[in-house]
Amino acid sequence: MDPRLYKAVTKGDVKSLRKLVVADVKILNSTTPQHNTALHLAALHGHTGVSREVLSVSEELLAARNADGDTPLHLAAKEGQQKVAEMFIRLARAWPEDPNADEVLLKSPLVMTNYAGNTPLHEAVLYSRTAVALRLLDDDPKRGHDLNDRNESPLDMAAREGLVQVVRKIVSVPWVQLQFIRSVSGTALHHAVLGGHTRIVEILLERRLDLIDLTDASGNNALHYAAQKNNSHVVELLLNKKPELAYKPNTEQQTPLHVAAHYGSTEVIKALIRHCPDVAEMVDNRGRNALHVSVTSGKTNALRCLLGHVRPAELLNRVDNNGDTPLHLAAQMSRVQSTLLLLKDRRVDPCVPNRSGHTARSLLEVRSTHGRTSRHDEISSAHGDDGHTAHSLVEIKSANAEMDAYEMYLWKQLKHQESIRCRKKQLPPTIARDRRTTSHKYFERSVETYILVATLIATVTFAATFTMPGGYDQTKGIALQSYFAPNVGTNFG
Repeated sequence: MDPRLYKAVTKGDVKSLRKLVVADVKILNSTTPQHNTALHLAALHGHTGVSREVLSVSEELLAARNADGDTPLHLAAKEGQQKVAEMFIRLARAWPEDPNADEVLLKSPLVMTNYAGNTPLHEAVLYSRTAVALRLLDDDPKRGHDLNDRNESPLDMAAREGLVQVVRKIVSVPWVQLQFIRSVSGTALHHAVLGGHTRIVEILLERRLDLIDLTDASGNNALHYAAQKNNSHVVELLLNKKPELAYKPNTEQQTPLHVAAHYGSTEVIKALIRHCPDVAEMVDNRGRNALHVSVTSGKTNALRCLLGHVRPAELLNRVDNNGDTPLHLAAQMSRVQSTLLLLKDRRVDPCVPNRSGHTARSLLEVRSTHGRTSRHDEISSAHGDDGHTAHSLVEIKSANAEMDAYEMYLWKQLKHQESIRCRKKQLPPTIARDRRTTSHKYFERSVETYILVATLIATVTFAATFTMPGGYDQTKGIALQSYFAPNVGTNFG
């Protein structure tokens, strides 16, 4: 672009712009390296006078695209330049358009899309430019349902961004969707739930109740999303409208309760069981109920909540497709807190064998004796008991590694429970192990060793922190280095 033109447009100098155009009208055809025309730049900077001057000479620039496919109206919408946008909208309304035409000049700038498939309304909503979005909707409220390349409408975006006025304006006009196109990110209701915008959820449930039955590409309804975010208030709103949502599984047969257990959403767990107690019976495509999921995801808070609210003992000892109970999984994955929580509940049966004939105790023995690579795919994606993604002991130990102190403790507790509660049942034999591993004294000495090492490290660290270079005067108790402090006033030159 001619530097003189660039300077005049960006500074809003209408007089200089007019002189340049009179001298050579073709100067308006020049663009920046990003293919921005003079009208694009005027829109970016909000210069209405410059925009009016350019359009008086070359109105077709209103439909010009830059390197991103943006028209001047797209840029005005992004930047929230309301006055410039209003000028462009007035001109665009009189634009001779053919919505089905491929030629740019036959499409109204109001519906033209950039290379992301966004109309100017999409961009205004995306950048939370409420005033511009409302002005665009004044021209045609139905534009709020146009889909971009991600199958997202301005209504979806407004719900996600929490733009209450925009959502209210779009849904105020009756709309019948001829064909539902399932989006990866779901409907406007999904977006509102995910963003935690309760007021928008209420508006959508009032004006667009049809959205409550729709799912995202993975089959998740809005209740699945509320379960993920632990938003019990939204859960109540949704269940009051349609209690059946609690029983609707996604493509992996996971109910909202499974999702709540996976994310540790305890408030949602309570709300779901209070409304629909029998939803705890439902299993996913691996045959696992919410208790299994809380163990595999390492969410001990969710497990504790489920144990306190799920009544039937059968659910606590339910086996999955591999024949594993929640206790089997907890022991196999070395979930210390989860295992102890389950053992503390008298309804949990430590005597149940899985499909391979193993109890939780024998699973722990086999895993430490024959290697720790079984079910690697399951455990590698698991979360730690603190809720953070972590590599499990299975991945970091060698095939012939012995039990560590935590596993030895778990093994001891499991064996103790078996000895008390499984006397009349046939159990897998205890695998002969190195006496050092199974010895009570060895266990105690291992713990003592860990404590001793930890104490030494702490002592050395503490001493290093307070030891001054040169040591201390043993009679006066002051740092010796103080005697050798340099004279800061000495001239070394």
